[in-house]
Amino acid sequence: MCATCGCSDRAVLRLVPGLGADRPRDPEDEHDHVPGHDYEPGASAGHRHLADAGDDRTVRLQQKLLARNDGLAERNRDWLGRRGVLAVNLMSSPGAGKTTLLERTGAELAGLPTVAVIEGDQETALDARRIRAAGIEVVQINTGVGCHLDAAMVGEALGALDPPRGSVVLIENVGNLVCPALFDLGEAARVVLASTTEGADKPLKYPHMFRTADLVLLNKIDLLPYLDFDLGRYEADTKLVNPEARILPLSARTGDGMEQWYGWLRGALGPPRRPGLVR
Repeated sequence: MCATCGCSDRAVLRLVPGLGADRPRDPEDEHDHVPGHDYEPGASAGHRHLADAGDDRTVRLQQKLLARNDGLAERNRDWLGRRGVLAVNLMSSPGAGKTTLLERTGAELAGLPTVAVIEGDQETALDARRIRAAGIEVVQINTGVGCHLDAAMVGEALGALDPPRGSVVLIENVGNLVCPALFDLGEAARVVLASTTEGADKPLKYPHMFRTADLVLLNKIDLLPYLDFDLGRYEADTKLVNPEARILPLSARTGDGMEQWYGWLRGALGPPRRPGLVR
């Protein structure tokens, strides 16, 4: 987890609302906060580390870090619940097609429901600009060398985004099939986006990510005729890891299968629940 995953001692948090300047936000800048959150600006993004990963203090620090994160995640969940906002944590490896999926989702739903995005990347606002150009409200979080979002970062972003009642907030996590699965952000549901170009072995190679998913989207099915991808094996392995996960094949590029994704989103709008995080 974070004490051994390679995060820096202090990841840099950048909030870039809409098409804001692509500059680092100073930790002393004032941020909008989720009501009721006692965040200190800039303090949430960094994680302390112990030099010796085998030291029993590392385990205690990991437990303390996750417990603090879970407390902030519950505050996020409560705040979202009181507003009737559905938050979805979208996780994948780099290049699976998260941003293309979000562009098409926001454009085609066209306010039914309203979709907003929290965009997580290590650097730049390139993806946020793409999403904004599609007419979607977006806030960018840059984590520096940090490999995942955490609940404090998302709490600050929610305050800046200020999503309307009854809307959907899609949280594009940092591209990574390991650490994002460990951190509750306050979301109501978790979606793993995989792609056919990654190969069919990912559910077995990264079981924790797939085990925590409520929904698994398999993107780039338009490329199946050109790939050595065993769809039956992929679905069977996913069910072996997570028998409860729903699997939806789609293509964010061509639009095939997207209506099923939209239907799932509409059906998921309801009382928030705590995801079954398995550590």
